[in-house]
Amino acid sequence: MLWLAAIAVGVVAGLIAGGDVGNLARLRFRWPWVIPVVVLIRELILLTPLNRVDGAQYVYVAALAATVAWTLWNVSRLPAIWLVTAGSALNLLVLVANGGRMPVAHELAGALLQRGTIGQYTVMSSSTNLNLLGDWVSIHPLPEAYSAGDVLVAIGLVVAVFIATATPVRIVR
Repeated sequence: MLWLAAIAVGVVAGLIAGGDVGNLARLRFRWPWVIPVVVLIRELILLTPLNRVDGAQYVYVAALAATVAWTLWNVSRLPAIWLVTAGSALNLLVLVANGGRMPVAHELAGALLQRGTIGQYTVMSSSTNLNLLGDWVSIHPLPEAYSAGDVLVAIGLVVAVFIATATPVRIVR
């Protein structure tokens, strides 16, 4: 939800600055199918019974690693996408440090409190690592907990989509 809102803010700001949504359509990425596949994998793990399958969190980690690699590979095609790379890398770091699970602050954990772990999430405690990079940020009115990496990804999406909307695309080969 946060990332969709970030994309929408970037588009609206780009339009206000005199840009054109068509500029987004003219962007050409290497392997453009990677991101829809990664998003599909993420959503399948988050929203289906797959989140109860032990080991599914490692598929999520691999999908996040693919996002980092893809954004690095396409950084020359879209200014500010490096912010998305940095935020994704922070999330990847905390997931790897916690066996593929993202620590979630106790006060924001909701149903996770009864189970301790669900999918790639675990309740934050003294036994989880890199808690500062875990999910502890609450952004009202959005109902979920977010990490510093999630916020950085959202900022990167706003800036990158704004630039892409407001600026005519230059072809990078």
